Amino acid sequence: MTPSSSTLRQIDAAAAPDRDAAALRAFFRLVELWGLSMEQARVLLGRPSRATIYNWKAGRVRMVPHDTLRRISYLLGIYKALQILYQEPQLADSWIRRPNAAFGGQSALERMLAGDVADLAAVRAHLDAARGAWT
Repeated sequence: MTPSSSTLRQIDAAAAPDRDAAALRAFFRLVELWGLSMEQARVLLGRPSRATIYNWKAGRVRMVPHDTLRRISYLLGIYKALQILYQEPQLADSWIRRPNAAFGGQSALERMLAGDVADLAAVRAHLDAARGAWT
C-alpha cells in the first residue's frame, strides 16, 4: 500500500523543523570556515531580517523559507565542490575570495553577494563544470 499525498505532506511537515535546523547549522559552520560577516551571511540567505538570522544562528528555528533552503543547498554544493577540487582545505576555503576571470574579475564571493539566487547557481555551475573537467 502506498501512502497518500496528504500523508506524505504530513510526514514532510513533521520532518521540516529537523531538516531546517540541520541546514542552518551547516550554513553557519560554512560562515565560520569562510570567515564571513553576519551581514554577508544575511545576504547569502536572501536578506532575512537581522532578528531572524540571529535567531537561526542561536538554534531558534521555526520555519525556513524554501528559497533560503535552496540558497543553503547551493552554498553547501559550492563548499563540497571546492573540497573535491582542492586537496588543501585552506586553498578550498580561500578560493571564494580570489579574483576569477569566470566572474569578470570579481571573486566568487563578490558574485554571490550580488544577492540573487542565480548568482549562487552561477558559482555552483562554474565549479561543477571544473569538477567535470577533472573526472
